Amino acid sequence: MALVLLGAPANSQEQSSDNWITMTTDRSVQEAVGALTDAIEGAGATVMATVDHSQNAQSAGLELPATTLVIFGNPKIGTPLMQENRRVAIDLPQKILIWDEDGQTTIGYLAPEALAKRHGLATDSESIKTMTGALDKLSSAAAGEQ
Repeated sequence: MALVLLGAPANSQEQSSDNWITMTTDRSVQEAVGALTDAIEGAGATVMATVDHSQNAQSAGLELPATTLVIFGNPKIGTPLMQENRRVAIDLPQKILIWDEDGQTTIGYLAPEALAKRHGLATDSESIKTMTGALDKLSSAAAGEQ
């Protein structure tokens, strides 16, 4: 499981009461997204989609600071969870959100333990542990910590 620090300095992880794991980086949203997608592909997973919410907002004549969702997966991790409870598929593949919050780039995702609890899965299963480690490593790569 990832080390969780509350009130920690920039580039360290925090877990909020709503089960979000977040960290900040000095990288721009675009740089962090590039590093994340490179890390995902380098880990042997597949980037399913990259959703640029700010670009979508602009196409509707609205403004939104840089906000990008990266959707990715690895069937070796997700399939065992779906075999246990097919409903977990609503939350898979995995997602990491990278956004600009008042000039600070933030990287965040839902803690895998919360996903397990939501679907009645064991929070200490190998798949949840593997997912936790993978998300920690990928978000750290996006932040430039690796």
